[in-house]
Amino acid sequence: MFKNSLRLGKILDVEIRLDYSWFIIFALITGSLVQYFISREMNITTSLVIGIFTSLLFFASVLAHELSHSFVARTEGVPVHSITLFIFGGVAHIAQEPKRARDEFFMALAGPATSVAIAILFGVIWFVTSNLSEPIAALASWLGIINGMLAVFNLIPGFPLDGGRVLRSIIWGITGNLRKSTQVASIVGRAVAYIFIFIGIWRIFFQKDWLGGLWIAFIGWFLENAAANSYRQVALRDTLAGHTAREVMVTDCTYVLPHLTLEELVHDYILHTGRRCFPVTDEESVLGIVTLHNVKEIPKERWHSTTVSAIMTPLEKLQTVHPDDGLFDVLERMTHEDVNQLPVIDYGKLVGMVARDNVLAFIHTRTELGI
Repeated sequence: MFKNSLRLGKILDVEIRLDYSWFIIFALITGSLVQYFISREMNITTSLVIGIFTSLLFFASVLAHELSHSFVARTEGVPVHSITLFIFGGVAHIAQEPKRARDEFFMALAGPATSVAIAILFGVIWFVTSNLSEPIAALASWLGIINGMLAVFNLIPGFPLDGGRVLRSIIWGITGNLRKSTQVASIVGRAVAYIFIFIGIWRIFFQKDWLGGLWIAFIGWFLENAAANSYRQVALRDTLAGHTAREVMVTDCTYVLPHLTLEELVHDYILHTGRRCFPVTDEESVLGIVTLHNVKEIPKERWHSTTVSAIMTPLEKLQTVHPDDGLFDVLERMTHEDVNQLPVIDYGKLVGMVARDNVLAFIHTRTELGI
């Protein structure tokens, strides 16, 4: 999940990450701002310095927007893992859906409200400095306008934008059905996305605005995917509700010894059983886990001389689950940790393994049966 991002640190115990795509939009915005400030009759050096500083303040504003969502979420008992800044702005990785419609309502409004407050703040700075410092006034003017636009854009009633979440919370409050309200909000969100795509194509072919049109169409494409994926996630949560790791875990684990060579592991265990993950034991206790991924990191010419103990992940470093952990939470943990299987531990002992394939097969079977 986090392979394409950099960890910056934590704010209010929320991890802040920077997706590599952020550097693209940072460069584009900075370049645009430099041209803007030059047009305000500033020299190139001043325009470059103010442009970079303005870009950083803009993304600080986006971060504040997402932190406000996270703060309200946590006050309502909804865990927040992290915030990632990327090419489209920022996203808070909230661990679960709100428990009540009112919680969703206030969580969704927190972001636009913060952006409006920031817009007003920079508006005041612009008013105070307009006759004192042209660079600061220009910086404040742009940031005030862009934060106001950010608030308005996010209030568009297209899920998963904040406005779409407000819409979902209202429908949820009326119907009492989270899945149905998500479906309706997602349909509206996809309709909004198609409007963006249509506008983008129109600008490309009829106004010859290739860059602006492509960007608007790209935003529409992103929103369409986000709306569809958001509904699928809620539907998946609904499908897995009430089911636990115990129902899908494999209990007849094939154990391997630590002194086994990788060549023996591959030919006698992996190819023979078709399994991708094996607990490593010294016949008294479980030492760790060795996976197909671990093996693939070692060149084949070294398989005969490399032992399982040299490449296994020690048990104390593994993410584990309990047999009674919810299946949706288990699947989310796999996604969050970017792993395909997790050991199931009960009272300090390994009682089984749960793999992503097991969960997906469980979902597929229930979907086929219509239950």
